[in-house]
Amino acid sequence: MSILFRALPSVDKVLDALTASSEFSHIPRSIVREHVNGFLDVCREEIRAGVVTEPEQLGLEVLIPRMQAYVRAQARPHFRRVLNGTGVVVHTNLGRSLLADSAVEAVKEACAHYSNLEFDLATGERGSRYSHVEELLCQVCGAEAGLVVNNNAAAVMIVLDTLCKDKEVPVSRGQLVEIGGSFRIPEVMEKSGATLREVGATNRTHVKDYEQVITEETGALLRVHTSNYRIVGFHKEVSLEDMVALGKKYDLPVIEDLGSGSFTDFSALRIGEEPTVQQVVGAGADVVTFSGDKVLGGPQAGIIVGKKKYIDMIKRNPMNRALRIDKMTLAALEATLRLYREPELAREQIPTLSMMFAELPKLKQRARRLANRIKKTFGDQVAVSVVDGNSRVGGGSFPERDLPTALVAIVPTVVSETVLKKALLDTTPPLVGRIEQQAFCLDPRTLTDKEFSLVIEALQQALQAVSQ
Repeated sequence: MSILFRALPSVDKVLDALTASSEFSHIPRSIVREHVNGFLDVCREEIRAGVVTEPEQLGLEVLIPRMQAYVRAQARPHFRRVLNGTGVVVHTNLGRSLLADSAVEAVKEACAHYSNLEFDLATGERGSRYSHVEELLCQVCGAEAGLVVNNNAAAVMIVLDTLCKDKEVPVSRGQLVEIGGSFRIPEVMEKSGATLREVGATNRTHVKDYEQVITEETGALLRVHTSNYRIVGFHKEVSLEDMVALGKKYDLPVIEDLGSGSFTDFSALRIGEEPTVQQVVGAGADVVTFSGDKVLGGPQAGIIVGKKKYIDMIKRNPMNRALRIDKMTLAALEATLRLYREPELAREQIPTLSMMFAELPKLKQRARRLANRIKKTFGDQVAVSVVDGNSRVGGGSFPERDLPTALVAIVPTVVSETVLKKALLDTTPPLVGRIEQQAFCLDPRTLTDKEFSLVIEALQQALQAVSQ
């Protein structure tokens, strides 16, 4: 064993061999050295385990290919691209919505150059970053004013902090939702300084339930749209129209937390009716909050629109600075909102919308095309078929509602579908799919045609790794 340990090449010798390659020349030498030490530790473990038994196995020329693969894997970014074959359009764990090409270009422009982020080009004086999107927001949804913060939880918090701090806010028990990541409406309200007054029952709430708790201490009426779950059966909530009438009666602002807000009518998809921001604003809500990166298809943001007198108050809240969006988000949001001025253009160019509205015949055609490429490439290594399946909108939107799709079902002959699924998480880029009926399935709804080649490469890497 000591002979084998002495046969290992020195760190400097391996380092010189690696850095001579242009592939690793951009990585700082100190980082490459760290990875080389890690690989040599692996070799030492193989010696101790009896995997390596001859000095010839430890020659530099023999080790270099493995060393390159090891350093390549260790040096790749931790945050990186993933191929989404799950069929979940707004996949929270995979980054939610993809940006339109125009939004991506706007982000690049914002990153690469100085900009008029807070500079008024008409006066040469300091300006407001929100001026770049406020007018667009008002044009699209019909509100008097608008403001954007970093996510919808922040939007709800700053609205309550501004309008309801040290005051009571009645909320229906059926609307006390958990937003995600254990963030719940009662906790957000508590942090904002507002006092929650639960009204009604879990499944039924009436106007009289609100009226019974309204006092001089009441700051506003809050409706929370349950976009991430459904109550069916014996159920009733107070309509927005009735809530607006109640707010006017007692001179209280009505706040509507839409959660996953939308500018698009999705009724044609038959996945359930969701109120649009335009409908909620038109119904008289004083303040409306919603997300930018769910079915809206833009960047992560908490969008606040409504009556000017309330939005102006929220803008002046010192918390606004802590929650404000950066220039990249602002650029992406402006480009996304510009598309919404023409609804058909938005459906074509915003990936979230185009994926949701993808027609089943085209999805089947694309699934067959991908399946044929897999068959041609891998032969008897896998069995491939196209089967009927369902996609999901995701992101807490349209819960328990499916979009019909066609799945490419892959059954490897050398390993189980579970082993293949795991191996695909270590490819470049990783490929994420789902297992159904003992097959690894890919949904073309969330894969572009350009990504089909990357799918083939990922399968090649994974099948090669599991067959060694």
